[in-house]
Amino acid sequence: MDTETPTADITVLVVMGVSGCGKSTIASMLAHRLHWIYEDGDWLHPQSNIEKMHHGEPLNDEDRWPWLHAIADWIDATRRAGNHGVIACSALKRAYRDILIGDRRDVRIVYLKGDRDLIARRIATRSDHFMPAELLDSQFKTLEEPKADERPIVVSIAPHPREIVETIVQKLDIDEDAKVDMTH
Repeated sequence: MDTETPTADITVLVVMGVSGCGKSTIASMLAHRLHWIYEDGDWLHPQSNIEKMHHGEPLNDEDRWPWLHAIADWIDATRRAGNHGVIACSALKRAYRDILIGDRRDVRIVYLKGDRDLIARRIATRSDHFMPAELLDSQFKTLEEPKADERPIVVSIAPHPREIVETIVQKLDIDEDAKVDMTH
């Protein structure tokens, strides 16, 4: 456990990784398990980004900045309200995570780590997502895995989602009292 920031002081978890790694599933299940608010970063994409990805065009940084700031706004609003939350967001580059985390010591990254072949197989079975499988290589090309100074919680995506969530909870070592949603 990080001794500088007690885990009980975490207000927001950013579940990150490439498309198809299970961010939305894991973040949703984790929020449910902790009784925290859930948000999917994909819901905060501007329509132009969704259309671009639908047409198989990778997003560039100019496309991502407004989206990342919308996610940072959600994080700040959650914190200001005294709530706890979990948000799914690819957060592939350090510069993106700097916008989302910055100096917010109460916000932590959960990095869902998996190899390209496993993720490609999972994407091939999805039919309800706007991110086509062809963009997976661009995701891995863009990915800058979080470094130790970012204090990531790194978990493998190989196990069943319930096991992944329990692994995260164990790594967080959150006191049962801290799991209660603080909504007013």
